[in-house]
Amino acid sequence: MSIRNRMTGAAVAALAALGLVLGTAPTGVAAPRGTDGLPFAGSTGVGVHNAYEKAKYPYLADALDSGAAMLEIDVWTNFFGSSWRVAHDNPFGNDNNCENAGDPAQLRTKSRNQNLAGCLSDIRSWHDAHPGHRPVVLKLELKDGFAANLGRGPAELDALLNSKLGDALYRPAQLAAGHPDLDAAARAGAWPSRAGMAGKFLVELIPGTLEEGNSADKLWTDREYAQHLRSLAATGRLGQAAAFPAVHRAEAGDPRARYADTTLRPWFVVFDGDASAYAAGPLDTGWYARNNYLLIATSAHDVAPAIDGVRPTETQARDRVALLAGRHATIVSADWYPLPTVLVTILPRGEGVSP
Repeated sequence: MSIRNRMTGAAVAALAALGLVLGTAPTGVAAPRGTDGLPFAGSTGVGVHNAYEKAKYPYLADALDSGAAMLEIDVWTNFFGSSWRVAHDNPFGNDNNCENAGDPAQLRTKSRNQNLAGCLSDIRSWHDAHPGHRPVVLKLELKDGFAANLGRGPAELDALLNSKLGDALYRPAQLAAGHPDLDAAARAGAWPSRAGMAGKFLVELIPGTLEEGNSADKLWTDREYAQHLRSLAATGRLGQAAAFPAVHRAEAGDPRARYADTTLRPWFVVFDGDASAYAAGPLDTGWYARNNYLLIATSAHDVAPAIDGVRPTETQARDRVALLAGRHATIVSADWYPLPTVLVTILPRGEGVSP
């Protein structure tokens, strides 16, 4: 990697002096100084992969306190259980750090291994205790997809998210206001500033690993929820929608071309793929920034030269965030939970270190 691809300690110090990097222990509330005026789609933050795992954070409240810009949660919907279950590789039950806190006083006091409703209750309780907190992307990977026949379809997910998070959500209808669809709104620059997103959660949905590997599943999460958005908009009910579907996996050009039904394409403004593909060069990642689309770059540690996936040095992690900010990522995702001062990093999108 050339010197142009790396951010030196001096560069980090300079950014900190400008208020673009917060170098103190995070509280989970305040954004780095000087970043509030950035458009939400014009900034780069750091996310934590599978933040519900107890080995990373004893409680989900700890993950929320970390200052991370994105927290990922895995969800199972199949007939092996009766609810939206949260676990990594257990389709039968819950294995997570969620405790179903009913109010802020209950955070870190109750039994863990709760379902998605319990995780959302924790998030709401934390939100109530931290008014005006940084905007947070909640990335839900539906491991085996929706199961509408079991009462776990897009409408039911909306109902659950609305009942638990309510006004703490940033909704598709808020972005689309005054525009025919999400694409038109994003290209018109309708995203609020980071300050305007304070106290909000944006829910991103991606297809799950089991779903994508299931040849019998012909309706993945992304397309099913986009169809749901289109139907709600056509009947004047877009305000009920609580989440944004993401186009999963990196591709050259406009990845929405994979959807044969062209009327679905305008309902995707979030894109989620492997950081190595975005950093490699051939993909025009500037296209995402020019259109104000959100770009989630995962497995940031694997970008060549690879660094430790959990405990790189802070300089290595900051260099990697800066590199991917230069490649127009909105969220740089990894398992860097031991590095809280890296997790709170916010950079202007596109102004990191370009290849």
